[in-house]
Amino acid sequence: MDFVLKEERGFSYIDKGEGEVLLLLHGLMGGLSNWEVVIEEFSKEYRVILPMLPVYDLPVLTTGVKTLAKYLHKFIKYKKLTDVTLLGNSLGGHVALIYVLAHPEMVKALVLTGSSGLYENAFGGSFPRRENYEFVKEKVEYTFYDPKVATPVLIDEVYKLVNDRHSVIRLLAMAKSAIRHNMKKDLHKINLPVSLIWGKNDKITPPEVADEFHQLLPDAELHWIDNCGHAPMMEHPQEFNRLLKGFLDKLRT
Repeated sequence: MDFVLKEERGFSYIDKGEGEVLLLLHGLMGGLSNWEVVIEEFSKEYRVILPMLPVYDLPVLTTGVKTLAKYLHKFIKYKKLTDVTLLGNSLGGHVALIYVLAHPEMVKALVLTGSSGLYENAFGGSFPRRENYEFVKEKVEYTFYDPKVATPVLIDEVYKLVNDRHSVIRLLAMAKSAIRHNMKKDLHKINLPVSLIWGKNDKITPPEVADEFHQLLPDAELHWIDNCGHAPMMEHPQEFNRLLKGFLDKLRT
């Protein structure tokens, strides 16, 4: 992976390619590796930007989805971005929705995959017990249809996270904030084009969540990926990219 993480003015981000902006938002335990194949493919035609969201760096009292949306606005203003297409997975999708409602003039279109905002079954209804590696492994595997996608590197990252007291307190605060902040009543206000790309076997934001998003968003299309869990861009990156390209091509016509 030849992506350089830039550090400027308190922001850490990837910025690759030129052209219209695709801005990627990772989930609660996500990061750069989740979007690797998307960045590689689309940076040939687009300017692909991925800011690292400060999930574990906020004061506990302000740790929440709204604070992340404010952070995103600061980042977009700092980079002087306009007509952005936002792509969000899981918590990142939730942040994108809050941002679009607050700043619709900044966003051209939206892509949601396994997004929270309506309902989520975080970690299969329970949180990982610290120091229990097998339990953490099982819960990371639960994210995917094929447990082999949960590589030892990925499991080790989550295990390290849930055994760091500073991080786990913020992780819990952020997860609670996402569950409390239900967007059902606000989705009708989002009038820009939305593509929902969803794993047919997502156990965290199940298919009925995608159906509800599809019904409530005024201008949404819904695409399913079979044999796929909560992170389609990781589990079936080629199919995800194909569906994403179809949506982006339509926006250009």
